[in-house]
Amino acid sequence: MTGLRIEELPDRLVVTLDRPEKRNAIDADLVAELHAVCADLEARPRLLLLTGGAAGIFAGGADIAQLRERGRLDALAAINQGVFARIRALPMPTVAAVDGPALGGGAELAYACDLRVCTERAVFGQPEVRLGILAGAGATYRLPALIGEARAKELLFTGRRVDAAEALRIGLVNRVVADPEELLPTAHGLLDEMAKGSALALRLTKLAVDAPAAAHPQLDLLSQAVLFEDEEKHRRMTEFLDRRRAR
Repeated sequence: MTGLRIEELPDRLVVTLDRPEKRNAIDADLVAELHAVCADLEARPRLLLLTGGAAGIFAGGADIAQLRERGRLDALAAINQGVFARIRALPMPTVAAVDGPALGGGAELAYACDLRVCTERAVFGQPEVRLGILAGAGATYRLPALIGEARAKELLFTGRRVDAAEALRIGLVNRVVADPEELLPTAHGLLDEMAKGSALALRLTKLAVDAPAAAHPQLDLLSQAVLFEDEEKHRRMTEFLDRRRAR
């Protein structure tokens, strides 16, 4: 891969956008590489940490030179939207670690992850209307779900950028760190907390949370039925009761 750096850890994949000379702009080649990452994580479900590397930028958006030449058939092909939807639907939780700007498609890539942590110099924004297009890779429905309809409409209609402090206040990110050197440790810390749980329970919890409202409570009941018969559940509850008796 030329646009991504990948580190495999026992329970997670760390994927770093690696086009610093292009401000990690999302082009067709990077989309293809992200699809390959998704195929791997679908075949062997693990946690995902997605970051922009040490260049002080997460992703400056789609590659405008390529975007300018795209026509209606390219829009209907859902080039960026398709891979972001695939990231959103990955079996196990995902965390985006954002340092510096996450703009346009770069912000939409961060929204596609389950959780976001960022540095104080992080900036989020959807400048698409100023370029004559709309935020067509997920922001029109993921952003309202994250921060509410009125706030999302303001950002989508104006292209205004949101700094890290505001992003935390409105619920766009989960954590903000002052020191960029603490960004990845903080993101890994969140994943470490997740990894303490049952992998199957984590996977089914994500499935339930992301399901449409009409699927509840039936999906919850079915998922719980599967987990109640899981050996991991019995082992974990037995250990809990043993620890309580020991105290």
